[in-house]
Amino acid sequence: MPAPFDPSCIFGVLAEHDVDYVLIGGLAAVLRGSTAMTNDADIVPAHEPGNLERLSAALVDLRARLRVEDTPSGIEFDPHPALIASMAMLNTTTRCGDLDLTFAPPALDDYGSLVENSDVFDIEGRLVRVAALADIIRSKQASGRAKDRATLPVLLALQEEIDAQDEAPS
Repeated sequence: MPAPFDPSCIFGVLAEHDVDYVLIGGLAAVLRGSTAMTNDADIVPAHEPGNLERLSAALVDLRARLRVEDTPSGIEFDPHPALIASMAMLNTTTRCGDLDLTFAPPALDDYGSLVENSDVFDIEGRLVRVAALADIIRSKQASGRAKDRATLPVLLALQEEIDAQDEAPS
C-alpha cells in the first residue's frame, strides 16, 4: 500500500542530501495560493552529475520505487545516477508518498530559467524553491492531461488576482 503523502518528509530528505531542485506542479500551485488539491510532489532536479549523485542517495533514503498503475506498492529499481540522467521523467512512490521527477517539463525552459523565476518558501523549516505561477500554468497548459486542464481555470484566475493586486495603487 502506498504511503500517505507527506511533503515535509520528502523535502526533509531532499534537504538532508542537499539536492538542488525546483518544485513544480500541483503542490507548487497550492503554495502559490491555488485551492486545487494534489497528492504528490513534482520536482525538476538540477541535472549536474554531483546533484544526480545526491538525488540518487535521497531516492535510496526515501525507499523510492517506480510507480505503476497496477502495482500500488511500486516496482523496485536502482536509482543509479546514470539511470536518472537518462530519464525525461520518473514517477516514484516513496516512504513519504509520491514523488515525480521531471527533467524536461512541458513548455518550460531549462533548469536555470526555472530557478531564476522561482521563489524560496520556508516549509516547516525546509527551504524549498517553488516555480513561478506563470511557469506552472505554462507547464499545465502544455501537458494535455485532463487533470491539468481541470485545474487551469483556478490557476488562471489566481494569476489574474495576483496581477490585479500588483497593479493596484498602494
